[in-house]
Amino acid sequence: MSEDQAASLNRPRHIVLNSHPTGDQSPIELNWGAVNAADRGPVVTNLTGDGRHNAIGTHSGSYSIYRALAVAAGALDPSHRPDLTNTAPVARIGPHPQWSDASRIVSMDPYGHLVAQCFQDQIDDGTDVRPSIAVTRARLSLPEVVHGRQQNLQMDGQVLLESGEINVTKIAVEPVWYLPGVAERFRIKEPELRRILFEQTGGMFSDLVTRSDLKIFLPPIGGATLYIFGNPEYLTDSSRRLTCRVHDECNGSDVFGSDICTCRPYLVHGIEECVREAQNDGVGLVVYNRKEGRALGEVTKFLVYNARKRQDGGDRADAYFERTECVAGVQDVRFQELMPDVLNWLGISRIDRFISMSNMKYDAVTAQGIDVGQRVSLPDDLIPEDAQVEMEAKKAAGYYTPDEVPEIDDLAKTRGRHIEGY
Repeated sequence: MSEDQAASLNRPRHIVLNSHPTGDQSPIELNWGAVNAADRGPVVTNLTGDGRHNAIGTHSGSYSIYRALAVAAGALDPSHRPDLTNTAPVARIGPHPQWSDASRIVSMDPYGHLVAQCFQDQIDDGTDVRPSIAVTRARLSLPEVVHGRQQNLQMDGQVLLESGEINVTKIAVEPVWYLPGVAERFRIKEPELRRILFEQTGGMFSDLVTRSDLKIFLPPIGGATLYIFGNPEYLTDSSRRLTCRVHDECNGSDVFGSDICTCRPYLVHGIEECVREAQNDGVGLVVYNRKEGRALGEVTKFLVYNARKRQDGGDRADAYFERTECVAGVQDVRFQELMPDVLNWLGISRIDRFISMSNMKYDAVTAQGIDVGQRVSLPDDLIPEDAQVEMEAKKAAGYYTPDEVPEIDDLAKTRGRHIEGY
């Protein structure tokens, strides 16, 4: 970017409403599902306000308000562009055939980790192209592995170190939605999807209904973090076994160990199984999605907890889903249809051991043509006592179980602690 361009971005300027556009309104060309990055083109937002973009919203959408506060406080220059020196991925991911199939990846940018390599010419010309994916390496330190059940795993010095730490390749993914593909995945018309998105976000993104030529939307929601155990190249090697856990965020259990659900026990169990697979010359993968409280949010989740434990008869498995629907109007809004996109991005065509009991996750994965071998349930001895209500209710609702499905009468007998028994 030239000094004159940078200076112009810092000058006070009047606000241009989307309903009164000025300048060139032709979007930067983008061909979703093209055979290569050059033909596809970069994803560009209108953060600079110059009108030359092809995406609605901003990168790191859920954190954009913090960025705005930093600009307002004078701590961040609004014209700052990321210096991507030495930020390249530490492991090669793709390209894979799924990247050039517009129906296989609709909720993330396949080239989001390669913008500095694929779109350097555009960046040099002043176009604000930013990564939406980052690939790095890290170590995980889980108390259950370091201090508890490490005797179940071999400390090999490569995957699992003598300290009990686990070596992983870690990938952060921001959502980038291709609206025609998202609409098709949910079997609705694109105009209907755009209208409802506009209405249910309080009209925050007017371009959804005024700029039908902009097909990319960066929603202000959390993304996903992927953890690869072992060699990432094995993910697409048909001779190597893959163990995979797809996990939806649960702050109370995952981070703080709350015992009303099975989330952390299942997450840790999935990690241990991934480590074991990597040690057996296979590869493990954990996909961690930011979908707190079934994507209803933590406030709604805690309200449901109160309602469950105060209802007549106490916290019962036969009323588990009903309480959520009474508060939220729906049982679950995670809608796993978009979840397999990260698996397609990684080039995965088969999962040998799927560490999940969820019928919704299983159906979404197999609907994308990904074969699933063994489905692995959570061992009974890892289920907290107060979480029996959740587990029995889910089994009765269609979750995979190698045991008999609970009868309605049995569900009514499965009860959790009273609210005063915390």
